[in-house]
Amino acid sequence: MVKHRARLDRQFDRLERRIPPKVASMLVSLRQPRARWVRVPLGILLVLGGIFSFLPVLGIWMLPLGLLLLAIDLAFLQGPVNMAILRGMRKWTVWSRSRRDKKAQR
Repeated sequence: MVKHRARLDRQFDRLERRIPPKVASMLVSLRQPRARWVRVPLGILLVLGGIFSFLPVLGIWMLPLGLLLLAIDLAFLQGPVNMAILRGMRKWTVWSRSRRDKKAQR
């Protein structure tokens, strides 16, 4: 479990470097232990919003964000969320490289 927690922390750190500073500061404050009472209900609402992504304003982007927030507190989610993040990052890298290579061929 410690390994999963450390990997999740590294994923959050990487995410914080890639998002705008204001959003990153909100994420840093949500990761604090005292913010658990905000983080868990927010994670549940985001997951529910992701499930109802067919409605206007709600989107599928809410589901992974909610799971990511819930994984901070729920140890059984840390492993699967870590693996999903890693797979998603690999697929993103492959996709962006292939897109870049197609542009270079033109």
